[in-house]
Amino acid sequence: MIDTSWTMDPICRTKQIVACAPSRFVSLVSILLATNLFALSQAIPSERTANSPRSPLSHQAERSEAPSSLSVFNPVKLQRTEETYYPITPSQRLRWFLTSTIGPAHMAGVAFVSAGGTAVNRPGEYGTHWEGWANRFGMGMAGSATSNATEAGVGLVLREDPRYFRVPQQAFSARVGNVARLTFLARNESGRSEPAYARYIGIVGSNFLSNTWRVPSEANAQDAPLRSSEAFAGRMAANAFKEFWPDVKNLLRHRRSRLRS
Repeated sequence: MIDTSWTMDPICRTKQIVACAPSRFVSLVSILLATNLFALSQAIPSERTANSPRSPLSHQAERSEAPSSLSVFNPVKLQRTEETYYPITPSQRLRWFLTSTIGPAHMAGVAFVSAGGTAVNRPGEYGTHWEGWANRFGMGMAGSATSNATEAGVGLVLREDPRYFRVPQQAFSARVGNVARLTFLARNESGRSEPAYARYIGIVGSNFLSNTWRVPSEANAQDAPLRSSEAFAGRMAANAFKEFWPDVKNLLRHRRSRLRS
């Protein structure tokens, strides 16, 4: 019997792919998240019984970040390079994964990129209407969830720290260099910067894996590296926001207080 599933109208074929995509990526992300949660639950006891000395300041920092009932959805506190380095804890890693995937800032970024894709109709199968924007937004969230889950899980094994570390005391050019450098590097458990292998696996691997649920025009070996480069550019933009936004916020606060006085 001849298979006519791929000889049907392109619009109908696209609708079939879009209809099947959610169940595929939801199942995949659920598996990755469950794996991460299991790994974190195994790592937390070892964290409690660690015999490495901890300074009073580190205990004070842990108390200041003591989780409330919803703290798992709060971003991990931004760190500075010049501060004493303490490896990321399993609970902080889980918070990083959640806020980097479903945090308001990240979702706003995905919504903006989806709007741009809708404006230029890329990929063309989705169209330039609200449904097309929703499909692009869903694909963007699926890709970031898969990438972040992989980076969190592999990073736990490799002892890589996915957090960004600010250098506000340095010159502007050095800060820009830090933004670019920590896009491709990550700290290990001793605090040294090394290639972020977990991030490479997460970003590149998820983009090739997503070819299984993407529409035909972008489900190929040529578009996957392009999407990977865009993901690294997005990480660099997020690093720049973390580096400079606190300064902008303080400047706005000082101007407001001066106007009130």
